[in-house]
Amino acid sequence: MCHYCGCREIPLIKDFVAEHESVTNLAGGIVHALDHGRAHTVRGQLDTLARELASHWRGEETGLFAVMRGNPEFTDYVDRLEAEHRELAALLAAVDLTRSADRTELAAALGALHQHIAKEEDGLFPASLIALTAEDWDRSMAAWRAAHAGRTPAP
Repeated sequence: MCHYCGCREIPLIKDFVAEHESVTNLAGGIVHALDHGRAHTVRGQLDTLARELASHWRGEETGLFAVMRGNPEFTDYVDRLEAEHRELAALLAAVDLTRSADRTELAAALGALHQHIAKEEDGLFPASLIALTAEDWDRSMAAWRAAHAGRTPAP
């Protein structure tokens, strides 16, 4: 993520970045296991990844993304990000770790997760600093809280 705009200091963005780091670490462990022929060991990690991504995406999509979509300048960008969420969610739900082709597709998709995160952290998050009002931030934070069952955001 860039370090020039200061968006990392906003509690909601700080939470999104922390979640990105968590899912990136999980994804890296899964890819490492796949690369070393240990696909049979990753089912639990995949389930954890899917759960973490589901709450993360719900927080993004019902909050920050919904607010940003209200600006025609960002609608297509947000739509593409959400489409990527749906594609990865479908893959995680359907992947058959006994199939070589599925393992290869999974590893590629988890590798692409880095590019997806960069689109958010280097594109959408900095843009939110200039695009959102105080009311928009409140709405986005409320959606994050709802998606995370009362978990307190970062200070």
